[in-house]
Amino acid sequence: MELRSLLPSLVRSVIYPLHERLLSRKTMSYVRELEWSQWSAPDDLRRLQSEKLRNLFQHTNQSVPFYKERLADVGASVYAEDPLEILARLPFLTKDEIRASMSAMIWHGAPGDVFPHNTGGSSGEPLQFVVDRRRQGYDQAARIRTHRWFGVELGDRELLLWGSPIERQRTDEIKSLRDTLCNQRLLDAFNMSPTRVDEYLDEWDRFRPVCLFGYPSSVALFVEHARMRARRLNTKHLQAVFVTGEVCMSHDREAIESYFGVPVADCYGSREAGFIAHQCPKGGMHITAENVIVEIVRNGQSAPPCETGEIVITHLDAYAMPFIRYRTGDVGRLLPGRCACGRGLPLMDVVQGRTTDFLYLPDGTVKHALSIIYPLRETPGIRRFRVTQHEDFAVTVDVVADASVVGVGVESIARRVRPVLGEGIPIDVRLVDRMEAADSGKFRYVISHARPATAREGEAHHA
Repeated sequence: MELRSLLPSLVRSVIYPLHERLLSRKTMSYVRELEWSQWSAPDDLRRLQSEKLRNLFQHTNQSVPFYKERLADVGASVYAEDPLEILARLPFLTKDEIRASMSAMIWHGAPGDVFPHNTGGSSGEPLQFVVDRRRQGYDQAARIRTHRWFGVELGDRELLLWGSPIERQRTDEIKSLRDTLCNQRLLDAFNMSPTRVDEYLDEWDRFRPVCLFGYPSSVALFVEHARMRARRLNTKHLQAVFVTGEVCMSHDREAIESYFGVPVADCYGSREAGFIAHQCPKGGMHITAENVIVEIVRNGQSAPPCETGEIVITHLDAYAMPFIRYRTGDVGRLLPGRCACGRGLPLMDVVQGRTTDFLYLPDGTVKHALSIIYPLRETPGIRRFRVTQHEDFAVTVDVVADASVVGVGVESIARRVRPVLGEGIPIDVRLVDRMEAADSGKFRYVISHARPATAREGEAHHA
């Protein structure tokens, strides 16, 4: 039997479990937990949340100075009181507080050390934080569980149309080997020129994925290009398309489902808040209740079911750096009832979250917004930013800088983004004191007024 047919079972039974053990993560044990608990009654899941929250409070009271002080400020007795009542009394956690109190928020004795991360920068306000092995393992386990909802097992061929720097660093030999052994292929969503996407279409037919994972806007662009090339891709083995990282617009969902003929499953989460919710085959957006508590808050108070408000997250398994009542900046609502799929996991809806524009280059290359967000996010001293592309392709970058950080200036910022845009695009960096949100109240971090070069050529030909 050829390696291609043996690889999925090898990944499931040997390669991935060994990989996780070597990293001191109990991921496979967590998968078994989540597979069982998803069918629990809602009241049983709430009791599980309460128990885990109590343990988290007791841990933070002993080992995390920031939360020890917060618990004392509200007069909490972490051994005697109902933990959910304590949670309701605690103040919300903001990005500014995290920046100001980073050291006091970290459990420096976390087993297996802690690992630094940055947010995706989707709010235009980058944030640094750390995670531990426990949280990593649970987030991975939640992802494995939701793939199984659609008949996709660990080790099945997965094509990723993605662009995170973490994944992009896999170009070295060791990490490329790991991707091969885990039966994955990575296609760069940050550089989707027509020629490059032609190569992606060919790679699809060679790889014949069981699932596709990516940004919804990038997957929609991939589908649009396939249609333009009159390509009917081999989808014999395809079970589902998983999208995340930004709001999945209805027209993108329809285009993707129409082309591939399989469900599009939306996932809501973030680097700092974790794996929050995922759609099931019946369409319900299920909260990963074993690991997170989701609150919907309006005017500082909990909103009733079906009413919209800001999404506030408490991660029950983030021990190295707890996120307790963290304000995400996204807008959503909790939904009543139980899904037709039979799972007891509560339901929610993300009404308004991260939105993105593409950036366009004169040669027809389409750049995902995150391609320019990441270098800005990783620049020390940038507190807030907005990127605007004009009709002539020129780009303006407005930055609110931290005056206490040396070396943050117009030239250094321009050098950061120049590789994304190439040498032919004018870049104007402006240091500003503040930025305002849009009339909707939502901050747009990348705005493009340019049109794809192909669209301009079509107009010229029509004229």
